[in-house]
Parts: sequence; C-alpha cells; structure tokens
Amino acid sequence: MMGGAGDHGMAMHGFHGRYLRVDLTRGVMEEVPLAPEVLTRYLGGTGLGCWLLLAETRGAYDPLAPEAPLVLASAPLVGTGLNTSAKAAVLCLSPLTGRLNDAMISSHIALALRGLRADALVLVGAAPEWCVLRVEPEGASLHPAAEWRGLSAEATESALRARFGDDHEVAAIGPAGENGVPFATLTHAGRHAGRGGTGTVLGSKRLKALAVRGRPEVRPAHPARFEAIRRRLQARSMGAATEKYRTTGTIGNLLVFNRLEVLPTRNFQATSHALAADLSAETLLATRAVHRSTCADCKIGCDRRVELEGGGQVRLEYESLFALGPLLDLHDPAVVLEASRRCDALGLDTISTGGTLAFAMECAERGLARFGDLRFGNGPAVLDAVERIARREGEGALLALGTRALAARIGQGSEAFAAHVKGLEMPGYHPRGLQSLGIGLAVGSRGADHNRSGAYELDLTGAVDRFRVDTERIPLLIERENQGAVMDSLILCRFIRRAVRDLYAEAAEMLTALTGHPFTAEEIARTAEGIQRLKKRFNQRQGWSEAEDTLPARFFRGPDGAADGPEGGGRAGIDRERFRQARAEYYRLRGWDAEGRLPPEPGASAAMPPAARSQPAQRSVPLGWGR
Repeated sequence: MMGGAGDHGMAMHGFHGRYLRVDLTRGVMEEVPLAPEVLTRYLGGTGLGCWLLLAETRGAYDPLAPEAPLVLASAPLVGTGLNTSAKAAVLCLSPLTGRLNDAMISSHIALALRGLRADALVLVGAAPEWCVLRVEPEGASLHPAAEWRGLSAEATESALRARFGDDHEVAAIGPAGENGVPFATLTHAGRHAGRGGTGTVLGSKRLKALAVRGRPEVRPAHPARFEAIRRRLQARSMGAATEKYRTTGTIGNLLVFNRLEVLPTRNFQATSHALAADLSAETLLATRAVHRSTCADCKIGCDRRVELEGGGQVRLEYESLFALGPLLDLHDPAVVLEASRRCDALGLDTISTGGTLAFAMECAERGLARFGDLRFGNGPAVLDAVERIARREGEGALLALGTRALAARIGQGSEAFAAHVKGLEMPGYHPRGLQSLGIGLAVGSRGADHNRSGAYELDLTGAVDRFRVDTERIPLLIERENQGAVMDSLILCRFIRRAVRDLYAEAAEMLTALTGHPFTAEEIARTAEGIQRLKKRFNQRQGWSEAEDTLPARFFRGPDGAADGPEGGGRAGIDRERFRQARAEYYRLRGWDAEGRLPPEPGASAAMPPAARSQPAQRSVPLGWGR
C-alpha cells in the first residue's frame, strides 16, 4: 500500500514513519509522514493518537462535525507477540463530554491495523451515504452499507467477513451509533472501544463498519534480546500478579467491593447491596455455563462469556454487572445479563447506560421527573429503556442524552446527585471509600475513568487511608497516571502492571531491543509527562476550566459534617477543603498554574504543542466505491 517505512528513511524498527488519513468527504486516502522525533517522543497508542488529534485540527471543534478526526493508533509493541500487546487506541473528541476520549480495543483488529504498515489510521470527513470502509495493504475502498443498517455490530461483522473473507477484521457500530446516541460503542469480536462515544463519531461519518486486512511483520533490531524480554514478561505475567484475572476475570471484584463497602448501589446512595452475591463470580461460575477466552496475543484469559437461557452468550465484566445490577437495585442474573446483552447488541456503553438509568430512577423516586415505569428494581422497565435509548424512541430520546445533559434538563437540584465527571458516568468504585480514586477521577482528562487514573490501587492496597484525602498521596497518584500513559502508548494491558517491576526501565529495554533507538528510563519518564501535557492541552483548547475538576456534591461532606445526599452511603463523604488542597497540590506538581492551566510553552501556538505539525501528504489515492 503506497510505500513503506523505508520510503521515508525511518531507521528504527517497530515504527513505520507514516500514518494513513482517509478523507471520506473527498474520497481519498493519503499517506502522511511522521517524523522520527514524534514517534520516539510519544511512542504510539494514546500518546501518538493525542498528538495526531492536535495535529489534524485547529482550535476547538464540534465532535460530530465532518472535519472531526477519529484516530486508530497502533504502537511499537503491537505484533511482536509480547503478552497482552495486541491493542489499538481509539481517540476522538467525545460527543458525550466535549473532552478527550482515548479508548482501547483489545482484539485481532489491532494486529490487522499494524499490518497496514502505518503507525495510525485517521478518519476525517463524512461519506455521502452509509458505507463500510475496507482497508488493505493494496489500498482502500468504500462499500454501500444500506443492507446492514440497524444490525448489531456482531451481525455486521459476520456479514462482512462472509462478504470480504475471514482474513478481514471488522469493527462496527450498532443501532445506537447510527442514531447518534452520545455513548455508543465501536465493537470488534465482542470487545469494545466502549466509553465516550467512539461509535457515535463513526456514525456521524456515516460509517457502519471498518474492515481491515493486514498481517503485521515486526522485526526487532535485536531479535535475541527482544525474545529474552518477551519470555521474561510471559513468565512473570502468568504468576501471582494476574491470578485473579485468570481464575474469575474482573467479575471477582463484585463481592470484594461489596464487603469493602465500595460497591455503588441505587445511584451511589449506598455502598453495598444485600443481594450482591446473586451476581457474584462464585454464583455465576457455579450455576451457569461460562466459557473462558483470551484477547489476541494474550495468555492471561480474563475474558468470560456466559450462555444465556434464551440462547446466545454475553461477556461477563464487573463494570457491566455493577452498572446494570446494584446501581439499579437489580440482582436477578437473568435480567442483568440480558440488559448487558442488549447493550452490546445495540452498541451502548454499559456504564453510561446504567449510570443514566440510575440517575433517572432517583429523579423518579424524588418526584422530579417520570420516565414511564422506570424505578429502582424494575427489571422489565430497564430492558425496555435500553431498547428505547438506542433507538431514541419515547422517553429514550431524553435518556439518550446521558446523565449530565439529562440533569441540566431536569434541574431542581438534580445536578447534586448526577454521578458523572466531565459528563462521563462514574465507574463501579464508590469514592466515599476510595478517596484517592475520587481525586483521580476529578482531575482525569477523560472524566470518570478509573483506568486512566489507577488511583484506586493506592486505596485498595493500603498505601494510604482510603477514607480521607491529603496532599501527601498526590505524588503517588501522579506516578500511577504517568505509568498508565506509558502502558497505553506502548501498548500493554493494565492487567500485567504488577508483573512489570520497573516500568520505565523495562519499557526502555523493550523499545531499545525492538527499535534500535537507545531509549532510557529517564526518556520514558519524560514521555509520560509529555503525554499528560498533550491531553491537557487538547482539553484546554476545547474550553476546559477548573470547575470541571470536581465530583458531584453527593460525594462530599455537608457543612455540618454529614454526607450530602439522602443516605450518605457508608462512611462520611470527602472533606471539601482537603479535596481542594489535594487538587491544588496536583496542579502544582504537574507544573500547572493555580487554576490548573498549562503555562505557555516556548514556540507553541495557542492551538498546538511545539512538535504538533501535520506534514503534507506524500501520496494520495482515490478510495473508489465497491459493490
């Protein structure tokens, strides 16, 4: 396809030195060079993807405008066979939050993208009609998608593999993405780039699916050294560090969090559920047919698929069980699993769906608004609401707005218990009992995303007092954020983080053996800081303000020391003054000003960091339409 790494003098192994830009409005695919210093500075994945978002845009923009880019970024480790390295980062401006959205998808499509001999694929513009984009090493083409409109991502994937061949990997959107629900997902093989509306952005471009054919050919600069590193990480990552994920998957968290009183229940009004055991790993694994599977290039096997009574399977994940179970005061596995199956089929993020429904239920409980029969504990109403949200029918049109926008419509003080940060619904960790996480969620570039912060580890491992906030833990919180940014840019799965003893040193060793460039631990640490600055600069350009770096009032203590909200939910809430002090310390240690803003960088324009300059395309070919 249009050349390779050698065409641009890229000496390093593991990088291709270019990205592919598909302009759906103009109907062309362009090859755009990437300078070696950009790749060594930001690596790949989230780092490179965020750089490309800044390079491809000028100033603030609408996430659903044709010019809004969607980036699928590869990374140097993808295709090397290193355990858990087959991931792709999917980045866009979130239509749900209006802020940076950096999602991950773990599946064979990451390997297919790597096989295109490019470091990223960038989609801009909007097609004149609903279509499928087919990308292969030889070129790209568009195919009408009218016959697949309204299908689930899974059904679309099956149909397109039958049409194009099993050597194609297909990522697709469901009805929610077609209908512009702002928390629609992009799905491949049952894995989701799920949060923040990646599927919505694809739908705005009238793309039903992306079909990719490619086989990665990664040749390390130092093969023997890299193979030794691969074997070492493989051995470590199959030990005690990942035992939980190998035995139960993430659903093992549910009973543990219930016992620790950090399981969000009834829209975060409580911290545990009396019948949580009905949805536990212990119950589900003992009473249902559950199958274990793995992601591409992964030996851990955290993936669990359960067979449903009515036929078919659904993926078991803690976040889905929490959001469609205790958060809604539901405990019947048949109902919760069916709700999860419907979200997957329709292309809805389960966390945002559950969070929005829980908020609506509390509004109904307080007499502020009604949404049909939607009430805590009403399973049939939940199943009906999921369908209505995806199709934006009846009250589903309001629920499809998401928690923040719905609270703005309802008003009457409902914003105090609308559980979101920056518009992204809260994950399954109650901040009252995990107060480091509370800070991490508040300052997070994506909003309420526990994976980008990782601060819950400080609370759950006993490194700090999880029932209070202080400034002393901020350096530890920042370090977890930075390490997460490196893992998301290499790319490696967060589940092997404990199998890596010194991330910066080991990342430098991996990259040196792979690329031939002499990376150092200090360079990787600077890369981590640089990626965080990119994220901040992007959000700042979109209109970020300090007021966004907070939590809903529900999680703070009231003026009299009592927790805000009706039941308090276990321990007393977060102390507001301590929270403000901790946030100020976070800004200071990040090198930002007192209002949390990046200081001007020498040589940087208001729109972009110094290096973010997209070069002219070297080659351009028409896409053409296939049938």
